[in-house]
Amino acid sequence: MPFDQEIRERAAEVLELCRVSGLTIATVESCTGGLVSAALTEIAGSSDVVERGFVTYTNAAKATLVDVPTALFDTVGAVSEEVARAMAAGGIARSDADIAVAVTGVAGPGASESKPAGLVHLAAARRNGAVIHERCRFQGSRSAVREASVLRAFDLIEALVHRS
Repeated sequence: MPFDQEIRERAAEVLELCRVSGLTIATVESCTGGLVSAALTEIAGSSDVVERGFVTYTNAAKATLVDVPTALFDTVGAVSEEVARAMAAGGIARSDADIAVAVTGVAGPGASESKPAGLVHLAAARRNGAVIHERCRFQGSRSAVREASVLRAFDLIEALVHRS
């Protein structure tokens, strides 16, 4: 997938910020299906910052790859703050990265009354213990929701770089 200029520029900025800060990134992605990692690795030289990426599209993958407690899926659902936070924490635990960013949501179609299309939960965790979360409601097509999620994931990474 060719990325638009905004995503490419933001990816390059995130990589440079992490590079000069000496920090590495892991991604844990559901509704974006690896787009955050793909956007970062589209930039030449990204291997010194991108440590690994997990595509955890199913609940089973979330549980197996990054240790999301399966009880969360029954109590709050996969598209929730709790699961996003658990995904980010699991990304830290299952990698050598300094920062893990997680994305879970409903890109659409297939929304429900409680989980509308465009609802996305993002979380980022830093190895030092800082964790941030954001609940977003993006508008537009499935592609637009996924691309907006990538840009917001970059924002969360940048926020954690600046938080020491």
